[in-house]
Amino acid sequence: KTTVAVNLAIALAKAGSRVGVIDADIYGPNVPLMLGMKTQLTTDGQKILPAEKYGLQVISMGFLTADDAPIIWRGPMLHGALQQFFREVRWVDLDYLVIDMPPGTGDVALSLSQSVPVAGAILVTTPQVVSLADTRRASAMYKKLNIPILGIVENMSYFVCPNCRHEADIFG
Repeated sequence: KTTVAVNLAIALAKAGSRVGVIDADIYGPNVPLMLGMKTQLTTDGQKILPAEKYGLQVISMGFLTADDAPIIWRGPMLHGALQQFFREVRWVDLDYLVIDMPPGTGDVALSLSQSVPVAGAILVTTPQVVSLADTRRASAMYKKLNIPILGIVENMSYFVCPNCRHEADIFG
């Protein structure tokens, strides 16, 4: 999911849009790793300044903790961190704000849906039965929360040979 979120954000930026990325996977923040970023966030005296790379404005718990430091929080602390990412960051003239969500249908999705207007969700899955089951649950959750599903990305469905264009189902 992080790969899809980061690539979507970069594609939007390359198309001329102003894009922000929130790494909402508080327990497993991988956006900085995916973007090759190691930085300490700063402030302008009032708000947190997002890190920037590839034309993206980025905020992640990964900038605030050591790489191997566990984050052991209950729901209210998680909700507070998400609120800070939305309300206490100096986002500059964004056209899009891409949010990389953690797996599942837990606190982050519910907190997000109750606190900010969400334009839609893109579900990311793999063809394995377990992943598809999780994706169906996520789809049902977004429907209950009245968040439109914009699309589904199925990673690792098959391999396309770059020479002959043959599609090989490498997982089945």
